[in-house]
Amino acid sequence: MVSTSSSSVLSILLLPLLILLLLLPSMIITTSANPFHQDFEITWGDGRAKILNDGELLTLSLDKASGSGFQSKNEYLFGKIDMQLKLVPGNSAGTVTAYYLSSKGSAWDEIDFEFLGNLSGDPYILHTNVFSQGKGNREQQFYLWFDPTADFHTYSILWNPQRITFSVDGTPIREFKNMESNGVPFPKNQPMRIYSSLWNADDWATRGGLVKTDWTQAPFTASYMNFNADACVWSSGSSSCASTSSSNSWLSQELDSASQERLQWAQKNYMIYNYCSDTKRFPQGLPPECSTS
Repeated sequence: MVSTSSSSVLSILLLPLLILLLLLPSMIITTSANPFHQDFEITWGDGRAKILNDGELLTLSLDKASGSGFQSKNEYLFGKIDMQLKLVPGNSAGTVTAYYLSSKGSAWDEIDFEFLGNLSGDPYILHTNVFSQGKGNREQQFYLWFDPTADFHTYSILWNPQRITFSVDGTPIREFKNMESNGVPFPKNQPMRIYSSLWNADDWATRGGLVKTDWTQAPFTASYMNFNADACVWSSGSSSCASTSSSNSWLSQELDSASQERLQWAQKNYMIYNYCSDTKRFPQGLPPECSTS
């Protein structure tokens, strides 16, 4: 037999659980991301790219016959863009998972994340680059401080008129500032789409092409979820962002002191290549942005 006082205590203890159960359906609805088919279209791969789970998950696959890819339906001119990726597990040598922004034409702009696969147990290499007016050669490469194949991690690009910031799980790893005053072109006039692809690049991707793709491990699969773009959509020659809008704080966002410390931590501990340190590659002198960054 349960006493009245015990029953009252039990009711008090169960009340938060009952409230949580009542709220759970609405919580699930309000926190769900846009379905992938709303923002993206699969562009190639003959069925190797798939949108699954009512649009919550997108996968790209690569086999010996073909890779696959997708692109955003919208073009953007500046934005704060997040995507969660889980990379090809196991022996991914020879494969490249590319996730980037790019415009069209011979003088295109581009902001790159590329993930270079490796043998099992060896770390992935995260390759970054910035193109402006068709000119790149601004590579920085990193190891990651976690296994990017074990779970989803967030890879972000902040692109505003002053800077481009690459971040991983909220930690900035690279910043490319607008240095037009020093004669360095900066991507700011050409709208860009978001692209991603999984493809075979075993002629260069792993140890300079020494390690080839092991096709007995195919199909190779990378997974995507939780895309978010707080961005200026470009349509019919105009931007969705009003120049006086106060809601787009990212348009003037810069790294605060804590973020600068995290950037320095990432570069000190995980950067494995920096074009600005490669004097053999630039015998006539390093690019101008290297001396002022």
